[in-house]
Amino acid sequence: MEHLTTETFKSKVFDYKNKKEWEFAGELPCIIDFYADWCGPCRMVGPVLESLSEEYKGKINIYKIDTEREQELAGIFGISSIPSILFVPKKGQPQMAVGALPREAVVKGIKEILQAE
Repeated sequence: MEHLTTETFKSKVFDYKNKKEWEFAGELPCIIDFYADWCGPCRMVGPVLESLSEEYKGKINIYKIDTEREQELAGIFGISSIPSILFVPKKGQPQMAVGALPREAVVKGIKEILQAE
């Protein structure tokens, strides 16, 4: 799992500075975990996403964004509670899920939203 900064987000997900309409910049669909180190539920989601990043390697990317360090990105997505998990398909609009999702819910999102098996 890769931690994104504002700069890497713009190159790997969406260049919000130069584009008005959503246009995914990545090669593979992705999940973005908006988290903070002090957040208990975020620490519960971390290992689930870690194992899914291995299980779906080469099919999807899983990124993490520290909302404390990357406040601009958290603001752009209107993150008001964490963990917030953004499912980003190759085509279409991203979909946000809020809360410590169980593994089954994340897998369902991977299959239904990201269209990855």
